[in-house]
This record gives sequence, structure tokens and C-alpha cells, in this order.
Amino acid sequence: MLNLEKQNIGFVGLGIMGKPMSKNLIKAGYRLIVYDVNPKPVDELVGLGAERASSSREVAQKSDVIITMLPDGPDVEQAVLGPKGVLEGLGKGAIVIDMSSISPIVAKAVAAEVEKKGGEMLDAPVSGGEPGAVQGTLAIMVGGKEAVFDRCLPLLQAMGKSVTRVGGAGAGQVAKLANQIVVALNIEALPEAFVFAAKAWVDPEVLIQAIRGGLAGSTAMETKAPMIMDRNFKPGFRIRLHQKDLRNVLPTATEYNIPLPMTSLVQQIINALVNDGKGELDHSAIDLFIENLAKTEVRRKAERRT
Repeated sequence: MLNLEKQNIGFVGLGIMGKPMSKNLIKAGYRLIVYDVNPKPVDELVGLGAERASSSREVAQKSDVIITMLPDGPDVEQAVLGPKGVLEGLGKGAIVIDMSSISPIVAKAVAAEVEKKGGEMLDAPVSGGEPGAVQGTLAIMVGGKEAVFDRCLPLLQAMGKSVTRVGGAGAGQVAKLANQIVVALNIEALPEAFVFAAKAWVDPEVLIQAIRGGLAGSTAMETKAPMIMDRNFKPGFRIRLHQKDLRNVLPTATEYNIPLPMTSLVQQIINALVNDGKGELDHSAIDLFIENLAKTEVRRKAERRT
């Protein structure tokens, strides 16, 4: 098990997810060395007790475990394998935990390079969005060696409520992409059902009460339906990031000859929303595409406009 008194934890990538995750590690008593291309979150974390690093390489030089939380595969490759990257400063036996959501193919390739340098790697993407990152209740899906997972489990539990090893290198990313398929299809189904109900003169709020206790009930509905009805699309998880995740799903599916017809359809809806300038909205704004087709808005009864 990791010893809080002896381990230095590096964190690269302090964005909407990485910053609150880092704060939870500090609260749990870990000594943190942090780096981001944006100095503002670095300054904030240094104010909470973290140590500043000038590059990903310096983070690795000073850390026993290095966590990366970055937007996509190319960013992970740059931060880990590129100039002044983690690999240049990685000590023998050090562990890299990539918590970004990237292609399983890229995850396996990066893991191979880390192992060549004498390190170990876990891919550990998360689900739960910004609220889960802030509250420390993320679901974390982990790929990598079981012994390495066991060593890092207390660290991961400081950031997540559910931590599950699902297989070897890349398996965590496969699980995350599967999660994103389910989430995307669930969110897309909500406005179809709500618009259908609203145009047939059934109050969506009453509809939720009627169906939430049956098979239609879901975390997606409990979380996203109020946002849709309140017209609150402030991002917890941005549309453009879900676009990225599904973009990583489809090449993997092609490699294994897996047909994903509904996932492909939702990706086209998301592409249309991004093209319409809505990529920075929460992914509950998939609702806007369906509403536009139906020429109606899903609002609470007192506010509804059709």
C-alpha cells in the first residue's frame, strides 16, 4: 500500500476535472507536485500546499506516482512521451496513472513506452463529471497490472467512490468508452421522451414521477432532466468532450468489426451541435437538437413555450 508519509504524488493537468481531484488528494494528506500549462490553477493549488513544477518532466523527477488528467490522446502523448515529458524524468519503478479519457489504442501504446523506461502504468479514466470530481465521488475504471492497481488503490479512493480494475492495459479506457455510449444514448433519449410528452400535453415533470421507478429510471434522468427543464446547460461535462469520447469509440469499434449504429447516430447529433456553436454547453444540451426538430421546448409547466 502507498504510504502517505513517504510518497510524492505528481499531477499534470489541472483543468475542470484535474483541479478538484488534486484538491481532494491534498485533503487526504498526499504531498502533491503539480503542473499545468495554465499557471492560474497551479497558483491556487500551491496556495493549498502543493509544490509547483515547471514541466511534466520535473513532476516526474520529484514524484513516485504521476497522475495525468488531460483532454485527449495527443495531449497525453505530448505530456508523457514528448519533450520535457514525464518519460524524461521517470524514475525506475515509478507509476504513471493516466486518468484522461482517450483511445484504448493510445493508452496501450503509452503504457508500453512507460514500461520500456522501467516504470508501471495504469489507465484510470473517470465518470461523474465536475460534481463527482469536486465531491470525490467519481467512478474510476482501471486497466493495468493487478499488483500495481492494489498499490494505488488508496490513492484512487481519495478521488472516487467506486474504483474497479476491469482488466489489463487499455481496459480502463474500453470501460470508459462503453460508459460514454450508455450515457450518450440515455441523454439523447430524454428529450425525445420529453418532447413527445410535452407535445401530447403531458407535463414532463409529471412524466418523470410516473416513470422514474420503472426501467426507464436512470441517473442520467435524475441528473439531466432538471437541467433541461430549467434551461440550465452550464457545463458539468461539455458536449465537445463527449464528441471526443465517441470519436475514440468508433475507431476502436472499427478495429474489432463492431457495429454501433445508435452510437454513430448520436455522434452525428453531437457534431451538429458543435458546428452550431454549442460545444461548450453541458451534454444535456443534446436536448436542443431534438427540440429544434420538434419546434418545441421542454420547460417546467409554468414556463413552457411551444
